[in-house]
This record gives sequence, structure tokens and C-alpha cells, in this order.
Amino acid sequence: MMKRKKNLVADNATLIALSNQPEQTYGSMKMHAAPQENMNVFSDGVTRIDFVLVWEDSVNPLKLAESDEEAASSSRDTHRKWRTEFLSRLQTAGLHQETKEVVQGKTKTTFVLLSAPWNILCYYAEEISLRVPLQVVTTPISIWSENVLNKLHIPNIMAQDVPNLPPDYYTCQFRPNKLERFLGHENKDTFFKPTQRHQILYEILARTPYGALKEGEVGIGRLVSEKVFSAAFPLHEGPFEMPTTPLTLDPQSLNMRQILYHYWARWACWRKYQPMDHIREYFGEKIALYFAWLGFYTGWLLPAAVVGLIIFFFGVWLMVTDVPAEELCSSGDAFVMCPLCNICSHWNLSSICYTYKAGLLFDNGGTVFFSIFMSLWAVTFLEYWKRTNSILAHRWDCSEFEDIEERPRPEFTALAPNTVRNPVTGAEEPHFPERQRLRRTLTGNMVIIVMISMVLIFLMAIILYRTILSIIIYRSQNAFFIFSAGRIASLTGSMLNLVVILLLSRLCTYLAKILTQWEMHRTQTKYEDAFILKVFVFQFVNFYSSPVYIAFFKGRFVGYPGNYSTLLGIRNEDCGSSGCLIELAQELLVIMVGKQVISNIQEFIMPKLKGWWQKRKLKAGPSREVDDESDSKMVLGPWETNYRLLVCEGLFDEYLEMVLQFGFITIFVAACPLAPLFALINNWVEVRLDAQKFVCEYRRPVVERAQDIGIWLTILQFISYLAVFSNAFLIAFTSDFLPRLYYRYNEGSMSGYINFTLSVAPNNWTQSQTTCRYRGLRDEKGKHTLDYFHLLAIRLSFVIIFEHVVLLIGRIIDWMVPDIPEEVEIKIKREYYMAKEALAENQSFSKSILDDVQRQNSELRHRVLSQMYQSPCPSGTSPVLEDKPPL
Repeated sequence: MMKRKKNLVADNATLIALSNQPEQTYGSMKMHAAPQENMNVFSDGVTRIDFVLVWEDSVNPLKLAESDEEAASSSRDTHRKWRTEFLSRLQTAGLHQETKEVVQGKTKTTFVLLSAPWNILCYYAEEISLRVPLQVVTTPISIWSENVLNKLHIPNIMAQDVPNLPPDYYTCQFRPNKLERFLGHENKDTFFKPTQRHQILYEILARTPYGALKEGEVGIGRLVSEKVFSAAFPLHEGPFEMPTTPLTLDPQSLNMRQILYHYWARWACWRKYQPMDHIREYFGEKIALYFAWLGFYTGWLLPAAVVGLIIFFFGVWLMVTDVPAEELCSSGDAFVMCPLCNICSHWNLSSICYTYKAGLLFDNGGTVFFSIFMSLWAVTFLEYWKRTNSILAHRWDCSEFEDIEERPRPEFTALAPNTVRNPVTGAEEPHFPERQRLRRTLTGNMVIIVMISMVLIFLMAIILYRTILSIIIYRSQNAFFIFSAGRIASLTGSMLNLVVILLLSRLCTYLAKILTQWEMHRTQTKYEDAFILKVFVFQFVNFYSSPVYIAFFKGRFVGYPGNYSTLLGIRNEDCGSSGCLIELAQELLVIMVGKQVISNIQEFIMPKLKGWWQKRKLKAGPSREVDDESDSKMVLGPWETNYRLLVCEGLFDEYLEMVLQFGFITIFVAACPLAPLFALINNWVEVRLDAQKFVCEYRRPVVERAQDIGIWLTILQFISYLAVFSNAFLIAFTSDFLPRLYYRYNEGSMSGYINFTLSVAPNNWTQSQTTCRYRGLRDEKGKHTLDYFHLLAIRLSFVIIFEHVVLLIGRIIDWMVPDIPEEVEIKIKREYYMAKEALAENQSFSKSILDDVQRQNSELRHRVLSQMYQSPCPSGTSPVLEDKPPL
């Protein structure tokens, strides 16, 4: 005994310098104060609940027709058989179970509480390569904005003291025979964090069969999809509401859910830093990385919004001082314009004075600077996010995460026509022929192309709608409406386009989900990537087709008086005399801001409505818990309160909304410098709405590991490059910046610019003595003038120079900003060295602890083998677990 203790001290002195806070234990949420009463335990008050399975039965089933009753009875019998077999295998695998039954009206809800003992946790922790702590990292976590404010001696209003900060550790993969090398191994109850216990339980549930493996009858995922179980979820750690005695409350005694609500999810926290380590500790790396990215993106929107606001105020100043605007407003009857349609009359250019001045808010010299700024902003933002991502991934122990042995999806295992032997593991796995998958993928992509064609058809319909509505307004003989015909048609067309976009978005998302499932992707990662790409390509065309048309096509193919181009017999749309940029700004504001407002209203109202309906459905009758040892209980168990919450719907919709917003503020930012400001305001609201959903409205999701935001980063990089070319063409061909610059260079001033941009209609077209003008650089015969070709050369040169300069600076920024900071690289090397030393075979160990762990794992292996070869299995099944390497 003395020898063992001596070796332990010597080894720890050499390898693991323990923290000077020995009371902290790994996996314990509450480090400094006595925890609140834990309700997430079995009836014995000790055994922790790691997972809950739920199903519902009808107490008094309705009387159906004979054939329907037989089918329903057969289905119930099959489900009962599968449940019994599944729960039996879980019990054989060593999981502790306790059943709770609750009767509410005509429905009996059965809750099966699951808990994993120590030896099961050790066995599967090694199987799924869980990382456990070696040493506390004493380096303080620094926030760059906090450091800058401290140096400037400015109070940091964003800082807050969040209790129970999860410690940071050097970690390595768990090995049961090296248990003494890990921090906190003395306390088996708190050695594994709750989220790690959830991961282990879900791993067991996902790989446990309940029928024939050849038919894919394996895993909790398919059981839930087949309605055998109503739900499967881990429990929240108590209520999110704060205790009723706040005056005497010690913040250290709060549970992690209460901390997240009080210091993160409340609206009062809108200007505070997000407690990222607390979020990761409670929800896992995948969800934490989303909120880290969203917070990082929102913070970077602040300088973009400030610069955009300055450019906007510069446009306001130009409205007052611009020489061409003053010439236009004071021109009177000097510029008589040609009719805008076949039945329209002549009109004076001075009538659009206010519209032309409003266009200067978005079309001015500052637009070029802001476009360059936002293009470089996008590149720099992504580069610094990579750095932040690498810091978080290392701190959260997922920098080297790779899903090497990802399981096939339950749907894939159920529908795959045959099996093949895995050359690595030697196990029989479901297989779908690659040729058939390729044909299905091509067919699915063709359906998306058809949907994209539908979007373009609707776009043409809206274009025709605007033209026809303008004609109808002109025929109304109402002077007020005739004067505003173009603006009314454009604004109502934008609103109609938004409605069509939202409807088509839902339809395409539904089709994409069905098509991606039909394509039979083997793993969840491949399924998600294929689904995201399908939806993004469609949504990209759906949301951006109308702005692209206004920016690059509207007014380009109009012709000139006497030779107008037509579409279905109707003259093509032309930009107003103030240009297309103001119409593009209007379209962006309607689509982007309108979508954000509608989405936020939905995110605020829909979870509450769904939660109300869920609680109403479960309260259809008086509730009583079936328990032989106690009477009816008025207090609901945590499994009941959690079951009444909503199912977490994942992060796809959240990412998609933010990525589309990123496209609006980068691809078309030259048309609307206020777009980053509106995005910033929206994101401040979005963070709180999403936080409230996850903390208050959703059941606790199973932790998923991730080392980055996945394919979304590639999409963001694509958008950032596309934004460079889009802004270059916007400034060159849609904005008046280059024509103004060209005229000032030739004439020395802006006096006479309005007359320079207008051409005289050909004499053979004019039916009266009135000479009318139209926008364009043409002579009296309708031919392009020399100035037009000079400007065309300048426009093309500007595009080439703009994109080369911006992309070159972007490359320089990419080269100057390494993806992984130097201090993180040092920590990675230090951690690798410590893990190598900790897992070395020549270290001395405590023999009694080692023997105890090996004995428990031997018993577990014997139990697993007994389950494989002795448990009754349906015909055609094979063991659930293949041969595993010795522990």
C-alpha cells in the first residue's frame, strides 16, 4: 500500500501537476457550492438517469372496422414485441432500468429510465474515444475586445461574471487500464461529465438490435421513426426558472440550465458576452460552435454597420449638394421624356426630383469604397473565424475529431437491398449499389433543376405583373396614381416576390428532404451535405434571382424609341430615370428585412404555440402516476416535464438563414449600405431567440461533436468570392459612379451631366411636334455614340482591376493571418506530449485500482459475449457487437 502511494505521488509530480484547486472534479457542474436537490435519479435517490425512452398506449382504444382493427392490433403487437426485445437487450448489456407509468385521460404514457454503471461507461468510453482530463490548463481565456478596452481604460459593458465556469483541461483518449493517470479518477460518480454519459447511452441505443439485422432492425433511431417509441432524450438538469428566494441565493448553487437562462437566454443579456464554455458544457460542441459563429459574425457586423451608416449619411449630404440633382429639380419643362409605355403620355424629368435625390443615398462615390471594404471584410472575417474556430476546437477537445467509424443511417440499413462485408471491421454491413445511387442522385438533381426553372418562371410572371399593373394604373386616369405608377408596381411586385419566395422555400425544402432520403446516402454526414447543397442551391436562386435581374438585366434590353424590345408583346422593363440601383435597394430591403421579420416572428410564436399544443395534448385528462408504493402525485417528474417540451429540430434552418443574410450584405452591398445595420439588429434578436429555444422550449439534444461548422464554411467562402465579382459589376454597369467620373474628367465639372445622359428620340418615331428624350448614349438615329464605347471600355477595365486588387489583398490577408494561432500549436504539442507520457506502458500504477477495472471490464465482456451467442435472436440475425480488442 505504501509503495503504491509513493509511486502515485512520484508519477504525478513528474507528469501531472495537479491544480491548486483540488476541490474541482471533472464532470461536476457545481464546483464551489452544495448542489440543489437532484431530481434526475431513480427511486432509490442515488442512481443517475442518463436517458429516457417513452411510448404511449391507448387505455380504451376506439372501436374500428374489423379489417382496421386487425391491422392496428397487428401493428401494436409488432411494436410491443420490438420494444420488449430492445429493452431486454439493453438490460442484458448491463444498463439499469426503471419504469414509470402515467395515465392521462385515455392515454397511458410509459417512461423507461436508463442508467449506465461504471464498468459500462468505461467500456464504451474507450469504444467511442472519449477524451478525459490530464491536467488543468491555468492559462486564462482572453477576449481580444476585452483586452483592447482594458488598454484604453474603457469600462467593458459586455463582460459579466458567470458562475461555475467549466475548467479547461489538457486531455487525451480514455483508457481504462490507465485510469490513475487521469484527473478526478477518485470519484466515479463525477469522472464522466453528464454529456459524456449521454453520448455513451446514445451509442448503446443506436447499435442495439431489436430484430433481424439484415432488415435493418437496429437502433433507437428507427424505433422512433417507426413510432415504436414516442421519444428518446436525455434530461435537462433541473428547471430553468430561478429559485424563488433570490435575496439569499448563492449563484454558485445554480444548475447549468439556470445559469444559461439567467446569463445568456434572457433579453436583458443582449449586450453581454455569450458564456461559450457553459454552452459547450451543456449542449456539446456542435451547438456551441453554432452560437460561437453567430456571436462572432454579429460582432464583426458592428464595424460594417458603422461604415455603412457613414456612407449613408454621406449620401444624405450629397442629396443637398449634388449639382446634377439641383439641375434636374430646377429644369422645369426643359427635359420632356418619351412615354414609358405605348398608352402613356410624355412627362417632365423634373417630376422625379425627390426620387432622383433618394437614389443618391445608395448611388454615390462612397459606394465604391464600401464595396471594397465589404469584400475585404468578408475575407478577413472568414480568416479570423478560422483562427477562432481552431482555438475553440482545441479548447473543447475536438480539433482532431474525425468520424472514422460512422454508423450507417437507420433508414439506409432498413432499405439497403443487400449486405457486404466491411474490409476493415469484417462485419456484415448494408450496401446499396453505387450505380443505382448515381441514377437516383441524378434524378434528384434534375428535380431541383425543375424547381429552379419554376423560380425563373415566377420571376418572369412578376416582371409581367409589374408591367401590366403600370399599364392598368395609367389607364385609371387618376393623376396621383399615374404619377406613382412605377413605384407602386415595383413595391407591390417586391412584396409579391417575397411571398412567392417563402412558399417556394418550404416546398423545395420538403422535396429536398424526400429526394435526399431516396438517394440512399450511407452516413449522416453525407446525407446532411447532400441535403444542404440541394437546399442552398435552390434558395440561392430563389432569393437572389430577382435582385440579380434588377442589378444586371433590367433596362439592358429595352431598345430605343421606334425600336423597343418586347417580351410576349409587352415592352421590356426599363429602369427609372434615377437608375436601377434604388430599385435594387428597395428589393433588398423588402426581401432581406421582410424575411428576417417574418422568421423572427415565427421563431418567437411557433415554439410557444407548439409547446402549448404539446402540453394541451398531454393534459387531455387527469394525470396520475401508476405506483404501487404511493398515491397520485401532484408534482410532475422531470421525465414528464421534459417530455412536454419540443423536439430539437437541429441547426440547418438557423445556419441557412444566416448564410442567406451573409449573401445579401456582401453580394449586393453596393446597392444598400444599410444592409449590415439591419443584419446586426436582426442577429442581436436571433441570438436570444435561439438561446431561449434551446434552454426553455426544446428537449435537451444529445451531444454531437464537431470541429467546425462543416460545409457551411465552404459556402461562405464561395459567397465571399462571388461578392467581389458582383460588386465590381454593380459599380461598373448599374451604378452611375463611372459615368459621373468620366464626365467630370472630360468636362471638369458636373454641370450639364443630366443632358449628357439623355438622348433625343429619332425624328421618324416622334408623331407630334414635341421632341422627347430618353436615357442612353445614342445619336438621333439610335446608334451608340463614341462616349458609350469609351464608357464600356472603362467599365470592363474597372471590373478587371477591382476584382484583381481585392482578390490580391484578400490573398495577402489570408497569408498574413494563420488559421491556427501559435499559442494553440504549442498547446497541441504540449497535450500530445502529455498524452504520450500518460499512456506509456512503463509507468507505475495502482495495482488494486487496475485489477478492479480489469475485473469489471472482464465481466462486461463476458456479458456481451453471452448476449451475442446465448440470447434468443430472431431468425437471420447476427450479433450486435463484433469482436472488440481486449481492454
